[in-house]
Amino acid sequence: MGDWRDVLSDLPNRIRGWLPQLVSEGIVGADAIFACLGPALEIYSRYVRVEKASGEQVNLGEYLEHVWAAVSREALSLLFQDADASGLEADARLTAMWLWTLSAGQKNGTKDEPASEEPDEDEGSTAQPTSGRYALEFDAARKIAQGLGAHLDRLKHVVEVKGESARLLTAGERARYLFETDGAKAMAPKQPVLGLQADMFTDLAVAEREPTGNALGAPAPGSTTLDRVHQAMILFGAGRAEALKRFVSEGGVGNDRTFWQLAQTLSALYPSGSEEKRWVDGVLARKKSLGF
Repeated sequence: MGDWRDVLSDLPNRIRGWLPQLVSEGIVGADAIFACLGPALEIYSRYVRVEKASGEQVNLGEYLEHVWAAVSREALSLLFQDADASGLEADARLTAMWLWTLSAGQKNGTKDEPASEEPDEDEGSTAQPTSGRYALEFDAARKIAQGLGAHLDRLKHVVEVKGESARLLTAGERARYLFETDGAKAMAPKQPVLGLQADMFTDLAVAEREPTGNALGAPAPGSTTLDRVHQAMILFGAGRAEALKRFVSEGGVGNDRTFWQLAQTLSALYPSGSEEKRWVDGVLARKKSLGF
């Protein structure tokens, strides 16, 4: 007979012993998550029956929910090695874990090596639409979110759910949500763009000149760290260097250490060649020139 408390106590240590080893061998994302299931199941399978203090039996399905949570927490600690991920909001933790699960960033280099050269201001305008990326089966997405203490139904501005599929929205697709504020006016790109980016720039609204309620002439900072990083990325992608400077420097966004930590982590996780990686690298490349 197994005691549920003992099983739960052993689980994190087992995952902590396996996951870093898998990552060091180049096994990341979904492959690493499923590779942890075997070692985790060894704990449960020691016993014919696992019971809670009340005498209620713990079935395998319930245990697996805890396994997913343990793996998610440990993976998150690996993604933010030099940062306290607990200080990040649910949307940032979910985004990082989601991209890692898709193995999106395994060929992008390390988080400590952002772009050494500053990308062109208008580089984002030539990127290809990415509307088909970042999709997971809904059940996998739900388990990841649950393991991180997040709720998909409360993060509709970050994740789109359709039937049995869930998709992480791109930064460009979030433009309307991020910049639609009172007193804001439309900001046109410097050059014509097509497809997804055209929609993004149509939706993008910032108080760039003499804005109502914003003396800095920059967009109002979003409510979460992820929102603020995405806002900076979009401003860079739009070629709005002055607005980016006001937003990050004069607006005080850059004074938050977690802003740069999340940007650095996303740089390592976004796929090479994607508009998101170019944009976040563009923001990181300007860190020193912005005074940070």
